[in-house]
Amino acid sequence: VKNMPSDEQFSFDYKWDIVTMKAKLIATSLLVKLMASGEWDSLAILTNVYTESTFHKPKGADRWSNDLYFGLQRVASLNHSIIALATEIPNKLPVTDELLKPLLEGLTINEALSQKRLFICDLQILEGLPVRENFVLCKPIGLFFLDKAKQLRPIAIQLFQEPGPDNPIFTPLSPSLTWALVKMWYNNADAAYHQALTHLGMTHLLMEGVTVATHRNISQSHPIFKLLAPHFLYLIAINSRGLELLVSDNGWVDKTMNFGNKGLFALIVKGFNSWRMDVEGTLPEDLKNRGLLDTNILPCYHFRNDALLLYEAIKKYVDSYVDLYYTTPEMLTQDHEIQNWAQELVKPRNKSEGGVGILGVPGNGEITTKAQLSQIVTCIIYTCSISHASTNFPQYEEYAFPPNYPGLMRGKPPNDANAAVAERDILNCLPDRPTTLDIMIVTKILSAKGTKSIGDFEVQYVFDPQAREIVDEFRRDLRKISKKIKERNLHRNPPYEYLDPEIIPNSISI
Repeated sequence: VKNMPSDEQFSFDYKWDIVTMKAKLIATSLLVKLMASGEWDSLAILTNVYTESTFHKPKGADRWSNDLYFGLQRVASLNHSIIALATEIPNKLPVTDELLKPLLEGLTINEALSQKRLFICDLQILEGLPVRENFVLCKPIGLFFLDKAKQLRPIAIQLFQEPGPDNPIFTPLSPSLTWALVKMWYNNADAAYHQALTHLGMTHLLMEGVTVATHRNISQSHPIFKLLAPHFLYLIAINSRGLELLVSDNGWVDKTMNFGNKGLFALIVKGFNSWRMDVEGTLPEDLKNRGLLDTNILPCYHFRNDALLLYEAIKKYVDSYVDLYYTTPEMLTQDHEIQNWAQELVKPRNKSEGGVGILGVPGNGEITTKAQLSQIVTCIIYTCSISHASTNFPQYEEYAFPPNYPGLMRGKPPNDANAAVAERDILNCLPDRPTTLDIMIVTKILSAKGTKSIGDFEVQYVFDPQAREIVDEFRRDLRKISKKIKERNLHRNPPYEYLDPEIIPNSISI
């Protein structure tokens, strides 16, 4: 966007400038000279880097090789919506009872499946992507087991889709550093999915299209515009002024991720062509599709448990608001602004003629019921607030210590489940010191919250007394949810704080 409308630009007191922010962090850090060049000599030296207030020790630094923490990364971290209940083991992952017997607490694979204690993460979508020269991007499958203590444990990882002698199944019974290295390669692939789809593609870029379509079709005096506008704050500005430095040629992604810019955008296109608003964009349907809507299944799925509270609160808020303004079916079907908006949401993307090209929009471009309108608006508000917060704000804690969640891995992944590796082999895969510092700086910036919390709007659009009461009820619901999540976190180790409404912004403003 070369010439942003004035109302889409950053305000004077929220001038998000990644170049300036990087310069300030560098100026206040003592690490610049230490990390100006060179490789890492030991994991201990890397761990001891995080000793100053500018760059605190990330949560992952002390847990990076821990299997339980690796399990939590599937259900309570920044890439939380790949995991699915395993109803069968796919042929491409040829695990056997003999292989997994020591890991299943006396159960056979079929018994574990029938008890709904096996879960799978399949990153097949990464196949066929361009990758930076001399780099490798795995396409792994991970199998996880819910133990008697209700903790999720990884029990098998295959780094590529086709089984074979050079693509073995690794387990916790492999040599300990080999297993740790395999988990790093898995997380490197997971990070590619996270940045391209969970984060950039399906929040920043998808919602930019929705924002533009809303401005093109719905007037600022329209009740639905007033409902949505707080959740579009600074989105176009952050995409235009901030992300251009991260995803430009030779930018941050090109330097810090295995698939680089070309792979990132290829994956975004691939994901967008299969993403549906009525499935992936509607939390209960997404969970149902992955066999995880029942909260008795995988009880440690903290993201789901907290996100459902927030989704239902947003849905209640939107339902009440829509009911206030549409008292007859004709009021909706004859609302030309809303109907034109709905058509543009589903219209195939075209630079000159508009169109967002979203699949699965309720009504498919013709909104005939309040339920359809409510589902669309709920999805948009949820994505701009809850979805983005959950995938954005954990970035420093996960990425900033590269062994924990490496966006960049050098060399080649292991191909022998029984061969031991040394610490030097792990160090050789890690980014060098300057790249590590760049990862620390940018993820620190991206993880900072700079705008008001959900429900506390920077700009007040709603003045109708009845509508304001609906907004106030939403705020009361959010306060109750915040209290409940704080109580839950007293019994979680580590706490899962990213979906406390006090931490969640209204919009994608960073």
